[in-house]
Amino acid sequence: MSTVLVTGGSRGIGAATVELFASRGDKVYFLYEKEHESAALVQAKTGATPVCCDVSDGNAVHAAAEKIGPIDLLVCNAGISITGLIQDLPAEQWDRLFDVNVKGIYHCVQAFLPGFLQMQSGCIITVSSMWGQVGASCEVAYSATKGAVIAMTKALAQELGPSGIRVNCVAPGVICTDMCADVRPEIMEELRQQTPIGRLGTAADVAQAILYLADAKFITGQVLGVNGGLVI
Repeated sequence: MSTVLVTGGSRGIGAATVELFASRGDKVYFLYEKEHESAALVQAKTGATPVCCDVSDGNAVHAAAEKIGPIDLLVCNAGISITGLIQDLPAEQWDRLFDVNVKGIYHCVQAFLPGFLQMQSGCIITVSSMWGQVGASCEVAYSATKGAVIAMTKALAQELGPSGIRVNCVAPGVICTDMCADVRPEIMEELRQQTPIGRLGTAADVAQAILYLADAKFITGQVLGVNGGLVI
């Protein structure tokens, strides 16, 4: 049995990941910021332990790490998205995206790394996006943060590998979660038609990829696209 922490675990990809790891008997914790009701539902369904924590707040993350203790797997999933033209994007929104999507990973890695180093083992999996690989119009800030996540993953893999710690990344494509709730149905259908596998992704699809990377002992520094072939 492994001890697993999933950030952003109250909904979407995070909740599916919590459910999958809990279903195989792992001890699972998850961080969430605001969705108290959703977190309670995930806890009731899975038996996982919720911890209310804003990953952009370093002090809060370190306090959560002290509460949780050593872990075997850190899944850095917490993220937010803002769409719109770059000329209309306020600086504070740009900063908020980076605070959550990028600095949140920095805080979590720093907080839990001492335990990994003491064990000389561990696994970190980050969640980027296909837009971090190829960019997206009207999602410049989001694409920039997700590109940074990929770069962080590769650098961490090189830095932490000698200590027995693997670091990998999943890059989801169009996944049917709350992030897509405001996308017009005709655009979603167009994206479905552009996807070679012929359908859009689910949170469970991404969770399965995370599970694979968690168990793949000779893989590190890699970005696994979970996009149905939309980006190859």
